[in-house]
Amino acid sequence: MLVLLPPSEGKAASGRGAPLRPESLSLPGLAAARETVLGELVELCAADEDKAREVLGLSEGLRGEVAKNAALRTAGARPAGEIYTGVLYDALDLATLDAAAKRRAAASLLVFSGLWGAVRVTDRIPSYRCSMGVRLPGLGALGGFWRAPMAEVLPEAAGSGLVLDLRSAAYATAWRPKGEVAGRTATVRVLHAPTRKVVSHFNKATKGRIVRSLLTAGAAPKNPAGLVEALRDLGYEVEATAPAKAGAAWALDVLVDEVH
Repeated sequence: MLVLLPPSEGKAASGRGAPLRPESLSLPGLAAARETVLGELVELCAADEDKAREVLGLSEGLRGEVAKNAALRTAGARPAGEIYTGVLYDALDLATLDAAAKRRAAASLLVFSGLWGAVRVTDRIPSYRCSMGVRLPGLGALGGFWRAPMAEVLPEAAGSGLVLDLRSAAYATAWRPKGEVAGRTATVRVLHAPTRKVVSHFNKATKGRIVRSLLTAGAAPKNPAGLVEALRDLGYEVEATAPAKAGAAWALDVLVDEVH
């Protein structure tokens, strides 16, 4: 099983660990593209703080993020699972998983990123600010930039099993499973049970809990139908729609009572 996650907008501080070693990151087929984006981002942020803030869509209060980006090559690095914070990651709570569940997380979770393309939660990265919707000078929108490198690397990373796609729309632009891979991919919406309306905040929390439940239980569904069964066994109310045509993903709706 491969689980595709969005990153968090806010991130924990890098800390005082050893700096980034790009060659150590997972998915080495993305190395050249990562270096291109990293170089553009560092150069932009080191040269013109005001322009960088405009390009990155940062408020005056987030001006310090520009300096942080300028120092990415020398900043301390920590496991990505510690860098990413926010509602989904709070609910997932990787740090409190038992040893077996942590091994499953390391093998199955893939976090998409405007800067790195995609990383494993064990990959050591510095804290940064660069969303997938950013348009870097010389590269354009990062979602479009990453499509070709991702198309080369991700099908192999997906292996032959289930792909659980929990990404937000902006990060889904970087890679959309196609063909046979799409047929074993499941996307998830979180709906308010009584109204069938999509929820906002609780959407992220529920997705984090779903991943935690699967990791903790050691569930290893091979395909979307198996995922539906596994989630129901874990107590989730799930409605599933199989694809109407080949090359499309399954659509799963998880129903919740909370809407905050």
